[in-house]
Amino acid sequence: MSARTWVRDLSLGARFAVTGGREGWTRTLLTAVGVGLGVGLLLLTTALPSVIGRRHDRDDARRDFSFAAAKAIPRADDTVVAAHVDTSFHHDDVRGRLLQPEGPEAPVPPGVRALPGAGEMVVSPALKKLLDSDDGALLRERLPYRTVGTIGESGLMGPGELAYYAYSGKLAPRVGKDASVGRVDHFGSAGDPQNDDGMPPVLILLILVIFVVLLMPVAVFIAAAVRFGGERRDRRLAALRLVGSDGGMTRRIAAGEALAGAAFGLLFGAGFFLLGRELVGSVDLFGISVYPSYLTPSPLLAVLVALAVPAAAVLVTLFALRGVVIEPLGVVRTAKPARRRLWWRLLLPVAGLAMLYPMIGKGNDDGNFNQYLVIGGVLLLLIGVTALLPWVVESVVGRLDSGGVSWQLAVRRLQLSSGTAARMVNGIAVAVAGAIALQMLFAGVEDDFTKSTGRDPLRAQMEIDVNSTSRVDTVGGKVETEFKHTKGVASAVALSAVSYGERRKDPELSADLTVGTCASLREIAVLPSCHDGDVFALPEPADDSGQGPVYSPEDGSADNSVEELLKPGRKVFLNPSFSDSERGAEVAWTVPEGTRTVERRPDALQNSIYGLLVTPSAAPAKARPVMYGRVYVRLDHSVPDAEEHVRNTAARVDPFADAWTWSSQETSEQYAAVRTGLFIGATCVLALIGASLLVSQLEQLRERKRLLSALVAFGTRRRTLSLSVLWQSAIPIALGLVLASVVGLTLGAVLQKMSQVPVRVYWGSVLSMTGVGAGVVLAVTVLSLPALLRLMRPEGLRTE
Repeated sequence: MSARTWVRDLSLGARFAVTGGREGWTRTLLTAVGVGLGVGLLLLTTALPSVIGRRHDRDDARRDFSFAAAKAIPRADDTVVAAHVDTSFHHDDVRGRLLQPEGPEAPVPPGVRALPGAGEMVVSPALKKLLDSDDGALLRERLPYRTVGTIGESGLMGPGELAYYAYSGKLAPRVGKDASVGRVDHFGSAGDPQNDDGMPPVLILLILVIFVVLLMPVAVFIAAAVRFGGERRDRRLAALRLVGSDGGMTRRIAAGEALAGAAFGLLFGAGFFLLGRELVGSVDLFGISVYPSYLTPSPLLAVLVALAVPAAAVLVTLFALRGVVIEPLGVVRTAKPARRRLWWRLLLPVAGLAMLYPMIGKGNDDGNFNQYLVIGGVLLLLIGVTALLPWVVESVVGRLDSGGVSWQLAVRRLQLSSGTAARMVNGIAVAVAGAIALQMLFAGVEDDFTKSTGRDPLRAQMEIDVNSTSRVDTVGGKVETEFKHTKGVASAVALSAVSYGERRKDPELSADLTVGTCASLREIAVLPSCHDGDVFALPEPADDSGQGPVYSPEDGSADNSVEELLKPGRKVFLNPSFSDSERGAEVAWTVPEGTRTVERRPDALQNSIYGLLVTPSAAPAKARPVMYGRVYVRLDHSVPDAEEHVRNTAARVDPFADAWTWSSQETSEQYAAVRTGLFIGATCVLALIGASLLVSQLEQLRERKRLLSALVAFGTRRRTLSLSVLWQSAIPIALGLVLASVVGLTLGAVLQKMSQVPVRVYWGSVLSMTGVGAGVVLAVTVLSLPALLRLMRPEGLRTE
């Protein structure tokens, strides 16, 4: 058959799609909307490389310094001293920089017209909006500067970022002494390049699976959208057979109609993409925001989408009509169809498992796994859901019989067109199967990317670190008292510390001298008795459990060199010097006689503290200026914004203080970034699923308009018809979720074996994923009820 014949028949079908009157335009519009939603999300996906690259470029352009490089730059007319004073407000990060220009040619950060002066700051638009609102009252207290300008787009990673630059005249003396302060002569790629050890193989596996799982439902919905109006289309094709077209020509004309809908879908998809591109600037998903200009689709990927979608529309239509006999007198599909065959449907998931089997155990093997086998195996397993679901629905509904009127109406409809019902549910079933597998994989590998911090949030909820350069005296009790009197604070413990060694310069042994009141020291160790002037020795723990030093079995002595620094009468040097840094204070001090060795508390506030515990009057006065302070705070959670009140007190005590919240575990940044990307992608796919299901449901109701009107005209109650529509959605979705759970658990187990983690089923995740899927379908059904009620009128029997 010549290409000219194909072009002629496809063109004729496209003409029928746009010249078929209101009925034809409605069908084409629904197809275009369904396809357009999928195309819009695909275009957003093709823009991801651009988003990641642009955000990285923006962050790189404003980078100021790393500690190692900043102290090597001498002061000049073209230098500026910058200090990192990041904070947090209501769990949102606030990027803060204090600047001190050292000459008229001092560099200016990107997005800032001029450096702020004394008492001034420039802020991001989002931060300005927050500070001007009632919700930002506590943050205004923390930033006692006058806003004189806003940071432009070139200086921000996203429109929702909270950031500011403020002036400070006290930065220069801190250069080289404070890791958060440094001197720069330009902004952008300053300092040493960041270490990049690459991404762990398990995370690469996760990313591959995420892309397949998130994009597969999109493809399923596009394939379903091009088949909208299938039954009415087939009746029209019977008329074409009556006027002389053969079976092949009829199917090509049908493919031409689908091609026209897909072409319009590309236009709609471009429109949805542009609309979403503009709306994305006002949306903040999981703490990430982007500018619309970031969303620039990759030209190659966009062309691929533009070619693949119409081609898929033609192929899907031809495939769908393979079992439909279109004759001049009607469509031989109204009779009972032949039962679907199971054997070839089982081949798809079996083939997928066969492709994944050789990869078992290699997901953690230095990335030595075949990415194409992984992608192909996951694809075949998920496609297996779409192949098996029609057979499952047909087999189950064929055995359903007795019940109420609404039940019987729904079951009979499903028995006549189980394929249509399965197509509507396929997308959500694929999404749920993939989500269950991903949840199992994430839960299985989470321990590899999560480590214990050794901190107990039940003992303290916040910690405030004060650098020694700030010269804030946390020994005298004033700082502790100020925090205790802060709103929302139940109690506070203040400690000061300084490191010491056995000699002035480059000591081989080191420990900490920790200063605090008796009450504060009792939060660390078990003190039999304590008075101001006492000194205690706390040995170094042998491991993270804090069990104390390891003793030699030969002579019973402690196998711990730090013990030498705890002996009474031993001369030590506080704040010793090191060859690769500035000279320390080198304060000579002798461990007092009568120093008692104590044991660590089982629930010590900090297991990392060891060395000498000293009460304030026994602390060497010369060492106080070089001590750093730590304040541990227990919050009263009944007080609103307790954390923000603590941060405000910390900023008042020392603008350079670092106030942060305790957690018992710490998660890898790369793992957290992948997880955040999954949440964002899942949110977009869920929105697509909901919108596509709603369009599909409306199309199904439109197909049954005359039938519903006839039933109402014969006296059927609207309540009965509404329940029948609900059953028609509930039965396939229940079967689809059961199938999705089986496939998802199987895929999740295989992925866990690939990652070399024990196979465990997290039933909470399985139930939550199936619940989300059922909730989406229920919401779509409820939203379609107004349209259903409008269709249930006798006037629907009218025809032209």
